[in-house]
Amino acid sequence: MTYNAKPPQKLLVLANPSLPGVEELVVQVTNWLIERGVSCEEGFLPEDPANADDLPTRVDVVVVLGGDGSILRAGHVYTPHGIPLLGINVGHFGFLVEINEHEWRDKLTLLLEGAFRVEERMMLSAEFCREGEVQRQWDVINEVVVCRGQYVRPIEICVSMDEGYLTNYIADGLIAATATGSTAYALAAGGPILPPELRNILLMPIAPHFSMDRAVVLDEGTSTCIEVHSRHEAVISVDGMDPVFMNSGDKVRVTANKTALKMIRFQDRGYFYRNLALYTESHPLTGLKANGK
Repeated sequence: MTYNAKPPQKLLVLANPSLPGVEELVVQVTNWLIERGVSCEEGFLPEDPANADDLPTRVDVVVVLGGDGSILRAGHVYTPHGIPLLGINVGHFGFLVEINEHEWRDKLTLLLEGAFRVEERMMLSAEFCREGEVQRQWDVINEVVVCRGQYVRPIEICVSMDEGYLTNYIADGLIAATATGSTAYALAAGGPILPPELRNILLMPIAPHFSMDRAVVLDEGTSTCIEVHSRHEAVISVDGMDPVFMNSGDKVRVTANKTALKMIRFQDRGYFYRNLALYTESHPLTGLKANGK
């Protein structure tokens, strides 16, 4: 399939520094692009996106060397700038990274020819509130998780939407995920797999006890409030970041984000289901086998 996009003029190659051998690959990719007359810079992803002030932001595309975790970190830095990401997989299988490390020359050739499309994925906004005051705010690519802390005891979670009551959970926690996040923690918790461009909010309880145990899929226009009640430790974590401690009565408000994660894609929209088939074949113990058994 041929796409007619505007070829990028300036690229940034970012890598996860913790991956073995990635420094050499950064040099190879950067030199390859410069040899073809492309303005190109290189750098490494910080562990905390808040420490990314030194990274350039005036680029057309960010090429990320790593896995899905690296894409998440880069997304938190570059999504506010509207810059699309292109992932080259270095390490484990991922749902976000389309290119393997052995085919990057062919795919980057297509990129420079404009033979690609930009896939936009809905994100979430999360506000952590205490006594009516906003304490923290996050842009969310995968999921917001409100859950118990170090004590192995369930917590009570009250969920309302658009100022109306929805349900109460007695559970280890609750996940509010995007379609992108439906293949992450929510999938491990038994949730459904949503197509990547679907604009919905997925609510998935974690180990519910005498509570509704089904996933709930909400419209993107829904404002959801998650209130925690517990006599022991509870936390909120966004996209696997360090948890923030919550007090009983604290709330998390989740809404659709105004910005979107942008990904460079070379394949047609059916690539997601082909990747899903590859995942189930390579992870037979997940129970998601291709033959349905």
